[in-house]
Amino acid sequence: MSDTPLNPAPIQRARVILLSGPSGSGKSSLAERTGLPVLQLDDFYKDGDDPTLPQLPDDGGTDWDSPASWHAEQAMAVIRALVEDGRADVPVYSIPDNGRVGVRPFDLGGAAAFVAEGIFAAELVGRCEAEGLLGDALCLRNRPSTTAWRRFRRDVREGRKSVPYLLRRGWRLMRAERGIVSRQTALGAHACAGPEAERRVRAVADVRPVRVAA
Repeated sequence: MSDTPLNPAPIQRARVILLSGPSGSGKSSLAERTGLPVLQLDDFYKDGDDPTLPQLPDDGGTDWDSPASWHAEQAMAVIRALVEDGRADVPVYSIPDNGRVGVRPFDLGGAAAFVAEGIFAAELVGRCEAEGLLGDALCLRNRPSTTAWRRFRRDVREGRKSVPYLLRRGWRLMRAERGIVSRQTALGAHACAGPEAERRVRAVADVRPVRVAA
């Protein structure tokens, strides 16, 4: 028998699909339809009492639509762990409670890909691509009026904020939607409607994971 040690089996790495788009564009629904594991990037929001939260210039409230309201480094660390190890602990954020309420384990279960979805997903495109983690980067795009109506119904149903606040935010976001999509595409996300996005997600999921040499 040879004394030469056998090389360990190569590790299979999953790939992340970053799914961005304006609030209410249908990211969560699309991610759920794919059947892939879904990392909710909204869970990486800062707590409501964080002194670094950005403020809106008009009414002095928190600007929850600014990337500065979100822990990008923590989200990136979890994505790395999921790609490399297939599991990680992720925060649980409660919008009505305005902060984190716990931590939960997240396991890919051997999936070849997973979806990381949220309005700030495009902020991570360049880093994920540079580190060889990226499967695809998508930005859901609809008519601004369609997005606004979906967003309002969802937020009222889930009791996220008061109705007057939701109306003010909805009007502001509807006017800003084209700029939001433009920013996310400039960051590297491909803008498309739901059917095309779903096809691209499934295409990544059907590709065998990248094998890393021992």
